[in-house]
Amino acid sequence: MSATSKDPSEIEQRLRKQVAAVTLLLNDEDIIGYSGHITTLLPGRDEFLIQPIDQSRAALEPEQLLVCGLDGKARGATNQRRPPSEVFIHSEIYRVRPDVKAVAHFHHDLTTTFSLVEDIPLRPVKNHAVRWESGIPTHPDPSHVSTAALGRNVAATLGPHHCLLIRAHGEVIVAESLPALLVDCVHFVENAVALYRAATLGKVKPLTEAEMDAFRHDFIRDRHVDKLWQYYVGRGFARGLYPQSWEPALMQ
Repeated sequence: MSATSKDPSEIEQRLRKQVAAVTLLLNDEDIIGYSGHITTLLPGRDEFLIQPIDQSRAALEPEQLLVCGLDGKARGATNQRRPPSEVFIHSEIYRVRPDVKAVAHFHHDLTTTFSLVEDIPLRPVKNHAVRWESGIPTHPDPSHVSTAALGRNVAATLGPHHCLLIRAHGEVIVAESLPALLVDCVHFVENAVALYRAATLGKVKPLTEAEMDAFRHDFIRDRHVDKLWQYYVGRGFARGLYPQSWEPALMQ
């Protein structure tokens, strides 16, 4: 997935459609649900796209997205059109992680369960979970992340990793692009579901370092992301989640 235009306004319009599509697709997968948010940085700007607080995740349109600064304030915000109160999860991660271009926060119940137990931590058990071999930290504060200070605490828990659990609350996934973010959210939940099912059968055998090294040897992330992006976006068109007019922005 690469931009075909360097015009900032055209790039923003393409990213607006991608944010909306990822939101609709994750809602269709029962991952994002009635709350949560997908964001992406606008290239060359300390600003990002985010949906308004009360906008349905099942009916998000590109033009409804707000442009937010790293201070968590949206351009042209009103009482009806303001950022979610947990905007600071995104702004504070973007502030300290220049490698991150897209962030997801959601509340997948089964995945969140792993923040509530002591003996079975969420660990990589499926091959694509090698993405999180550096660790899956749990942020200890279940509070609503409604201030910049709380957002900085979440970013500190995330550290150099690509995901985290917020205890008794939800998940945060970060990636280098919106297509990669979609794929990572799907794989993160798949891994949690697989671990949950394995734990009901007996002692869990997480991926070993040698197994992860072997998988990574032949794995090409860009090719995998592109394959799954084409699949999920194509399925979204087939299901009527968004209009065919979005195709040039999504299928590049």
